[in-house]
Amino acid sequence: MAARAYWQGQIRLALVSIPVEIYPATKSGAAISFKQIHEPTGKPIHYDKVVTGVGPVDPDEIVKGYEYQKGEFVLLEQDEIDAVKLESKKTLELTQFVDASEIDVLYYEKPYFVVPADDLAEEAFIVLREALRRAKKVGLGQLAMRGREYVVSLKPCGRGMVLETLRYADEVQKAQGYFRDIPESTPDADLLDLATALIDKKTAPFDPGEYHDRYVDALKDLVERKRKAKGAHIVEADESDKPAKGSNVVDLMAALKKSMEKPNARPAPTETVTTTRKTPAKKAPAKAKDDDTAPAPKKPAARKRA
Repeated sequence: MAARAYWQGQIRLALVSIPVEIYPATKSGAAISFKQIHEPTGKPIHYDKVVTGVGPVDPDEIVKGYEYQKGEFVLLEQDEIDAVKLESKKTLELTQFVDASEIDVLYYEKPYFVVPADDLAEEAFIVLREALRRAKKVGLGQLAMRGREYVVSLKPCGRGMVLETLRYADEVQKAQGYFRDIPESTPDADLLDLATALIDKKTAPFDPGEYHDRYVDALKDLVERKRKAKGAHIVEADESDKPAKGSNVVDLMAALKKSMEKPNARPAPTETVTTTRKTPAKKAPAKAKDDDTAPAPKKPAARKRA
């Protein structure tokens, strides 16, 4: 069975319209899902839709409402929402073209594959794809899908194109609030050279197949061990999670040099890698007179009896 298009419409560039379909380019990965269980009976917890003072209600009696002030709602039927007129519900008009590097990575949200809707659309589709590729530009426009309008980018991808939804400016946090306390210092040239050399040494082509969710694997293993243990409590002590009683400060230069020799080496949990900084010398403690020990206190003289 062919995948169902997530959106159908047309891309418009000036007077040229290209019928297209878009499909999700990603899917949910491996995951472990848990249900809430009533421990005394071992049965799952259910959630009912209830109304205060009424109790459980029929799903057919539920409509959408917008709270315009505390406790006051405007009720809307689904067909009223669907009837909202917006051109971008069926047409993606490319209104601007930019270099891909101009769009900060924080704005990218979700990718979709774009394909021509039929044979008649293929020629115009290919012309637009190759024009974007030659110009090394990304097309921008707005598109309405599933209850909201998105800013989107469009760029070539193999024989097709990829559309990516972008976040609006008010959805992206300002970095200054998080980065302002980081000093604007220039690193030592030798340290920078070593760090760059280490990056070069570990550089390789990206292969997404090399990575997988190890946390999910660990949870699956825990579930299996728990099943075999017939419900016995299983908690393993993790030494790396214990707070270190003392930290061994490791010189950054030495750590980088060691990393060049063994790129996969990791610092021990109790080691803190840091740069060495010159600190003012502490004053030596005052020397004791002649003897290092304090004189023994004199015993009180014995009282004479009357």
